[in-house]
Parts: sequence; C-alpha cells; structure tokens
Amino acid sequence: MASIELRDVRKSFGTTEVIKGIDLAVAHGEFCVFVGPSGCGKSTLLRMISGLEGITAGEIAIGGEVVNRVAAADRGLAMVFQSYALYPHMTVRQNLSFGLENIGTPRREIAEKIEAVAKMLQIDPLLDRRPKDLSGGQRQRVAIGRAVVREPKVFLFDEPLSNLDAELRVGMRGEIAGLHRRLGNTMIYVTHDQVEAMTMADKIAVLRLGRLEQFGRPLELYNHPANLFVAGFIGSPKMNFLAGTVAEDRTALVLPSGERIALPEEGFAQRAGQAATLGIRPTALRPDPAGALSIDVDTVEQLGGESYIYGTTRDGRALTMHSPGQTGVEIGETVTLGLPAEEIHLFDTESGLTLREGPSG
Repeated sequence: MASIELRDVRKSFGTTEVIKGIDLAVAHGEFCVFVGPSGCGKSTLLRMISGLEGITAGEIAIGGEVVNRVAAADRGLAMVFQSYALYPHMTVRQNLSFGLENIGTPRREIAEKIEAVAKMLQIDPLLDRRPKDLSGGQRQRVAIGRAVVREPKVFLFDEPLSNLDAELRVGMRGEIAGLHRRLGNTMIYVTHDQVEAMTMADKIAVLRLGRLEQFGRPLELYNHPANLFVAGFIGSPKMNFLAGTVAEDRTALVLPSGERIALPEEGFAQRAGQAATLGIRPTALRPDPAGALSIDVDTVEQLGGESYIYGTTRDGRALTMHSPGQTGVEIGETVTLGLPAEEIHLFDTESGLTLREGPSG
C-alpha cells in the first residue's frame, strides 16, 4: 500500500524555516495536488517526500514505513519534472529504457514494458527520435513514460505542464488524469494553477508560506473555504470580498458606504459590532433592482457564451460578476445587485477564519 503520511514535517535553510510543521495523509491510490502561490513551499515539500531534499524535523512515512533516512532511489517513487529532464543524446527508446537497464532488468522485459507504455501514451511512433525532434507535449509524454515504466509505488509531478501552451495544457491534464485512472497509483502533483488542482485532484492541499491552510476534496474547499486565503485562491474568477461591520442585530453586514447586506439567518457565528468580510463568488451575483449593493460598471467582457462585468462599489472595492450568455450591461452603467443569502461566505476580518458554524469540510 503506497499511502503517504507527513507528521509535523519541517524544513529550515539556516535560520529560515520554509516548511512549518505540516501534517498530511494521502491514502493509497489518491491523486493529491499541492497548490499555492510561488514561494509557498509546495515544490520543497515534494522534494522532501522524494528524498531529494532532507527534512529538518518530523517524519515522512510511505506505506507505513518511515523513510527519513531512506535514500531517494530506494523509496519506490518516480518524479516528473517541469523541465522534462530527458537525456538529449539518447533516443526516446533509450530514455525510457535507461532506468530499467541500470537496475538490471532483462532486455526482453524492458522491450515489452517500453512497447506497452509507448502505446498507452501514444508515443510509439517517436521511439527512434531524439528530444530535440519532439514538441513540448511529446517531450512531456516521454518524461511521464520514463516514470511509468519503472512501475513506482508513487508518482510525483513537479509543475509538469507549466512549459506548455494553454491548449496543450488542457489536453495533458486529461491525459494525466486518465493515466491515474488506468494505473491506480498514488500521485502527488504540484502546481500554482488552481484550475489544474480543481479538475484533476481527489484531494487538494492549499499551502501558503510553508503552512497547510486547508486539505480536502476540491468542492469542499470551493464550497466551504476555511479562511479568506483559501476562499480567494480556489475558484476562477476569484471570490469577491466586501469588508464591513456586523449590525447590532447581527442580521446584516454594514459596509463603509452604509449599504446593508442581509446575512443568512443561520449558519454563521458572527458577533454584533464584529469586523467581518463577506465573500461571494462572481457566479452568484445577479442584477436585481431591489438588491442591496450597487456598482459602477468599468469593463464588460463579452465572450459569446458567457460575460464578465467588472465594477466598483460605492466604497471603492473592485467587484466581478459572471453572467451566463451575453449581457446588455454597458460600461458606465450603475447596476444594483442581489446577493443570495445561501451563496454568502462570512469571515472574521482580523483572523481571516470562516465564521461558518460547525466543520468547514
């Protein structure tokens, strides 16, 4: 069983602590994505799991065995890098076979494995080419194939699609997800792209500044973010935020403009006079003449099948509204919006934590 468990894992470079006590458990066969902004520690954490980077404190266990002192080559893992890391002087066939030859795999077995993997990844016509003769997507398939032929317990992907153009990334996302379904191995995938995380993962670990902000299923994080950071990071376009003060009767959030946004009657633990931040996704906003919030429209993006309206509230906050299909809203208009109570998120402004009662998921 190739489960992975991190227990209070820490990493310091000199006096600077970059991984600050992470506890995380990835079950056997799960596709887990580490996501977060640049510098959050996700690639460092992946390298620590792989054994390419030592840990300062804590434990890493693979299949129940603590591997802190186990060499990278003996952990049963395979890593796919952003840079592909192919040998330029070797053909695709030689790149695929190199690792197997080093561990003394019989030639006939190597040939069978290469043939099977090449067909699976649709690179069999490329076996006699060198990396310089391949496109970026083809190189990435070869890099993945080199990992697959080793039949590892766990696959580690370090931003493998960041060098590809947007259209090719979408296709490769589907191929990697399909590979996971076929093989059933545990996979950990690092990206800064939350769309990749949402579309590929069984579980997402959101990291910031070396800490784990939230860990859970994609829609759990989307529907029940634990704090302002997760709420703003997960979802595209990002969630809108409106800061204000909870009214004395706790039924509304009063904005600096004086506008009052009605809060749900149940589900939140707000206090009278508390500084709070309301979050609502662009997809939840709709024009409503009886609505509580108005914006001055600055930009309208008509994409044919959908539209995005960007405006500014009375107290100067930027706000985005998504509209299905095409819109008649024009730049310069003042639009009044409704905020459905069931779509509202509420956070404590000072701590950033959700004010939702009960577990956040």
